[in-house]
Amino acid sequence: MLDPEGSVEHQPSSSFPKVLLIPLAMLLAIAALLLLAFSATQQKEPDFYTFKVVNIRGKLVSLEKYRGSVSLVVNVASECGYTDSHYKALQQLQRDLGPYHFNVLAFPCNQFGQQEPDTNKEIESFARKTYGASFPMFSKIAVSGAGAIPAFKYLIDSTGEEPTWNFWKYLVDPNGKVVKAWDSTVSVEEIRPYVTELVRKIILKKKDEL
Repeated sequence: MLDPEGSVEHQPSSSFPKVLLIPLAMLLAIAALLLLAFSATQQKEPDFYTFKVVNIRGKLVSLEKYRGSVSLVVNVASECGYTDSHYKALQQLQRDLGPYHFNVLAFPCNQFGQQEPDTNKEIESFARKTYGASFPMFSKIAVSGAGAIPAFKYLIDSTGEEPTWNFWKYLVDPNGKVVKAWDSTVSVEEIRPYVTELVRKIILKKKDEL
């Protein structure tokens, strides 16, 4: 077709060839999928320190505050045959190694033989007055079965070891991963070398970073 000037009429051309739009759209879609996949892999995997629990005075607290230190998690009871020996040894361990690089984390539990029948206030008073317990204590909970709190379910799933009595002990490293578990019959003194070695590694790492 001729325009009024007698020249051939030209259709306005696109500044970007349409033939390239489909491949570009596909590339953008692939990039978006790759970004989503990368974000998913970057999401933090749960560990012991990602959980929140209630302390013995009823306040919700994050275990994140203990990240970077070693933790010995114990389900305690006030009227058990293991009470006296364990409380004394746990407090000694806390005194020797804590609280900057290590803490005993005590969780009262009444599931086994109903040997922790008192209130949180009474439990704390007993532990502090009788044994001078200076380690963190938490609200009375269930540590096994369907009613176990998520933090203990994590300990159980990580080790395959579920408490069957009072004073089970789980050793957690500075990154929140469970290293080992011991039952009630294993004394605190027997596991002290494992705790000490983890604490030693923290101290050496900090020295190297100075």
